[in-house]
Amino acid sequence: MDDEQPQTGMSASLSVVRAAVVLAVFVVAVALLVDVGTRPSVSSAPSSAPTTVPTTTPTTAGAGASSTTTTAGASSTTTTAAHGHKKGAASTTTTTIAPSSVTVAVANATSTNGLAAHYTTVIGAGGWKMGTPIDAATTEATSAVYYASGYQEPAASIATTIGVTPTQVLPLTTATPVSGVTGVDVVVVIGADLASTSTTTTASS
Repeated sequence: MDDEQPQTGMSASLSVVRAAVVLAVFVVAVALLVDVGTRPSVSSAPSSAPTTVPTTTPTTAGAGASSTTTTAGASSTTTTAAHGHKKGAASTTTTTIAPSSVTVAVANATSTNGLAAHYTTVIGAGGWKMGTPIDAATTEATSAVYYASGYQEPAASIATTIGVTPTQVLPLTTATPVSGVTGVDVVVVIGADLASTSTTTTASS
């Protein structure tokens, strides 16, 4: 009987050790499972929003109008642009300058005396504001009417009065064969073509 007691005590000690080992393994296993369970999950496939392609459908909305409907997803927008043209009567405005407000100088560009004075009288009969007759700087074969900016209409009227062709109604520039006409609106240069058709006097130009 005394020989069996030590064996019983040893078996009890082994059981305690085994229980401790099993318990330790269990605790380690639970700790590992908890650690794995609390790790964040990583997804390798990136998510992307669905792409919606707008659809444009042209339609015709009567003559002279166009309509375009654009649909994107669940929303729809309709834009209508009407095209029309109004025909309006073209208006023409004619500005007439009073002869009394237009200053005119007549220059004699020939060797015939009195031409500038003669045509000053002829043109002055139309109500134009006439200056003193003068001599041109050069002799000209063809008569011409020169006008300052904005006075083409009066110049054309004067040219018609004395028989100067429309092609000889020209802008007043520094090339005009007359000097000392600053501030004059229209300069009439009498050439040889008008000398033979005019009534001359013995007075100087």
